[in-house]
Amino acid sequence: MDINSLKKQFTDDSIQEKVLELEKEMNQKISSGDRNIGNISSELSYYSELALKISNIKKDILDYENTKEMLQSEQDSDLREMASEELKRLEEEINQLEKDIKKIKISRKYADEDDNRSAIVEIRAGAGGDEAALFAADLFRMYKNYSISNNWNFDIIDSHITESGGYKEVIAHIAGKDVFKNLKYESGVHRVQRIPSTESSGRIHTSTASVAILPEANEVDVVIDPSELRIDVMRASGAGGQCVNRTDSAVRITHIPTGIVVSCQETKHQQQNKEKAMAILRSRLYDIKKQEEAEKRSDLRLSQIGTSMRAEKIRTYNFPQNRITDHRVKISWHNLESILNGNIQEMINDIREEFQNEILAQESQI
Repeated sequence: MDINSLKKQFTDDSIQEKVLELEKEMNQKISSGDRNIGNISSELSYYSELALKISNIKKDILDYENTKEMLQSEQDSDLREMASEELKRLEEEINQLEKDIKKIKISRKYADEDDNRSAIVEIRAGAGGDEAALFAADLFRMYKNYSISNNWNFDIIDSHITESGGYKEVIAHIAGKDVFKNLKYESGVHRVQRIPSTESSGRIHTSTASVAILPEANEVDVVIDPSELRIDVMRASGAGGQCVNRTDSAVRITHIPTGIVVSCQETKHQQQNKEKAMAILRSRLYDIKKQEEAEKRSDLRLSQIGTSMRAEKIRTYNFPQNRITDHRVKISWHNLESILNGNIQEMINDIREEFQNEILAQESQI
């Protein structure tokens, strides 16, 4: 550890000055009744966290120098041993703080501009028949419960329920702060290994479901030419009560240039279903646009690290061993039931941290 280099690196007080400047700006906006403080709040959060870490490392560097000076002048063997142990502790703490500061900066450098957006979540049953549909329903419940615990609004846009009570497909809109930031790493193929309730021989089945998390797109993000749309209306089908087949409320929209087809039949009102279907279409087109932009960037690996191709198997839910394993970061958790009940924040944090560590490793090689 080069203590002199670190000392020079953290002599600047500009970060703390930036915190004071942002606090003043936010107080002025609040005093004037201006509630448009989202960007300032985000900036203040970043600089405050960075300032705290820098303050801590500066203190530890000073303590390290004083302790080292004492060790060099002290004659008492017991005190020298205590000073030596303290130096070791401080060195470990300084190294960790230096790593934390780099992570904070990298997190900002490679931050997704869509992190604070709401999201569209699409879950589809894959291989495995009825068991895959039941697994899709389990994933749907997991994300719904997680959303409720975060006080996010969770609204089903479209769904296709199987006779077994599973989902062949379900699409929902999740609205709230940092929805996409927390859920963006969930995109990909999820695999389950368990004994179906209908399996009399006790044989373990493997089934899959795909998850796509799309940042919610606004009308200004994607311009859609109405002439490129084919809009069909029809009577809703499936469970829905006495009114389900009485009106042509279901809407199906086809985007002719891309062939993307979206539909919605969740409400009894055709206009509401059309608006929800258009929200899905905008988000899918926006996602395609973002992927194309990412492919053009030279920092493709760093900018996409941790994201998944839709066909990539990202996670296995193994019921016999009560284990969930994320194959991208090679981490396992042994609280499967709790996670499927929506307690996924720890898992999300672990995955995000591993992605940041990978970026940190790559940055050091550049």
